[in-house]
Amino acid sequence: MSLFLRPRLLHHLRRRSSIAVPLLGLALASAAALSVSSRSAASLSVAALSAARADDAGFTALFDGKTLNGWKVVNQHGDGYGVKDGILFCAKGGGGNLYTEREYGDFALRFQFRMPPEGSNNGVGIRAPLEGDAAYVGMEIQILDEKAALGGKWGKLRETQYHGSLYDVLAAKRGAMKPAGEWNEEEIVAKGRQLTVTLNGTVILDVNLDSITDPAVREKHPGLARTRGHIGFLGHGDYLELRDIRIKEL
Repeated sequence: MSLFLRPRLLHHLRRRSSIAVPLLGLALASAAALSVSSRSAASLSVAALSAARADDAGFTALFDGKTLNGWKVVNQHGDGYGVKDGILFCAKGGGGNLYTEREYGDFALRFQFRMPPEGSNNGVGIRAPLEGDAAYVGMEIQILDEKAALGGKWGKLRETQYHGSLYDVLAAKRGAMKPAGEWNEEEIVAKGRQLTVTLNGTVILDVNLDSITDPAVREKHPGLARTRGHIGFLGHGDYLELRDIRIKEL
């Protein structure tokens, strides 16, 4: 083949080059725009996440996702409690009371919990001493699968035994719990004599403890008068998973 290009062929190649260059420029510009768009999307995602967690300011983790450091097991049953894949769990057939080593007075406690299909029975002890039944010598906010309870898994229950109730004292509203197998988010706020429980964004219990004036109730529950104590999970032999356990002192 001749080393010299025919004029017609040379013109053809030049014409293709003149088209290709703008197209290449357009492609590069599009790629750059896509990169900027991706970075912007990432920035928006980070911003959205930051906004969603903005109300978490001042909260500190009670669970490090790896160990039970900062916690103390009292009256352990079976395998008690353990940690796996970033989740704190109450062992099936086990339990006992898992208390914070520290005591707390006024606080906002946030955590997530998940139950197996058959449901679970547990509780959150607040302002409790390490010894004795937290539901009476302290206070207990019930953790109980609503569907399983309504189905009679634990027999006929009193209204004050359903999830979120101040156990054996005041009944919580029902209907905010997610189905077993899904994560629920709960917040318990104890500030002075005011106690509020919020489940998945719905306030299910809101009470001033001084409004509980029945002498028989107060005698049975001396813990209602406590202003400070440990926070704990109160296992009764059912499997339960917990994560993202955080607290803010008020």
